[in-house]
Amino acid sequence: MKIACLHTAESNVAIFEAARPEGVSLSHVVRPDLLAAAEVEGLTADVAAATVRALNALGERADAVLLTCSTLGPAAAGAGALRADAALVEVATAGGGMVEVLCTAPSTLAATAELFGAAAERSGAQVMVNLVPDAWELFHAGDLAAYADRIAREADASQSDTVVLAQASMAPAAKLTVREVLTCPAVALAAAARAEQR
Repeated sequence: MKIACLHTAESNVAIFEAARPEGVSLSHVVRPDLLAAAEVEGLTADVAAATVRALNALGERADAVLLTCSTLGPAAAGAGALRADAALVEVATAGGGMVEVLCTAPSTLAATAELFGAAAERSGAQVMVNLVPDAWELFHAGDLAAYADRIAREADASQSDTVVLAQASMAPAAKLTVREVLTCPAVALAAAARAEQR
């Protein structure tokens, strides 16, 4: 099976390759310009349309297409693509309780809150979406080790039943946390594989 991934950060390529299920081949396109535009303008009609075009192009040579950027996530439906954080939502909220969803990019807060809020209504979970202070600046500076460490410390300080690292770029922090946290790459790839098999 072939899954094509649209990323907005080069570092996410290795993260998804590390989570690749057996029997699945991945291809990757990295479009940092889409996230850069969304960070300045928001997810405008033009940014969404450009995202849809990129996703449709990937769909021509793959069994499934995965959008790994949570900021651009709402645009996935326009191309019939899967958004990486959508599968994570169902896993995170299925058991109810208090769920803290951590983000690092301010541009993704609205899309993430909308996605998790809808799932919380279905499951009865209580969801908080919070920004990890100062983390996104570390990511933009290219200090991925400090970025992961900052996220891990925030996750370990949480008093919630479940902690979710909402963005794909945050996944490496799971190796540094004392408590178990949920991340999206493996969950998203498994969901993409299941969707194609159906």
